[in-house]
Amino acid sequence: MYKVKVNEHLNFEVEQADQTFIVNGNAVKLDEQALTHSNTTSVIYQNKSYNVEVVELNTPEKTATIKVNGNLYNLQMEDQFDLLLKQLGMDAAVSTKIREIKAPMPGLVLKIMVEEGATVQKGDNLLVLEAMKMENILKSTTDGIIKKINVTQGDKIEKNTVLLQFQ
Repeated sequence: MYKVKVNEHLNFEVEQADQTFIVNGNAVKLDEQALTHSNTTSVIYQNKSYNVEVVELNTPEKTATIKVNGNLYNLQMEDQFDLLLKQLGMDAAVSTKIREIKAPMPGLVLKIMVEEGATVQKGDNLLVLEAMKMENILKSTTDGIIKKINVTQGDKIEKNTVLLQFQ
């Protein structure tokens, strides 16, 4: 069984039984042949036909973007193991919370692109570190709020120096 959240607010329970999917207790039929040859399929749900295209699929993070009859939807999925870990208080969001960013190598802080109190998302640029005559942009590995910046522009730092901390 999967729990699927659509666009951060619609929740569905999805189960697979042989060739049929059960969504919130209702059978859904897929055109399986179409899905195996491309990213598109036809779905029949509550006696209505829908054209579905998988736009993006991120299997490790269990997320997907699909297009249904021209409308985009973002999906977040949890399987029985995710649900069990959440019940035990050991869900992935808690266990992988990043508290600080450390220097991956010795170098010179060329530019700091964030301020204390700033909200950042995973992948946002944080600072530029020069090492071995190359500029390296360090990016956020998590979503969060910058609690403290421990370096200033022009600082020479060693490997594993804590550059900044998240709340």
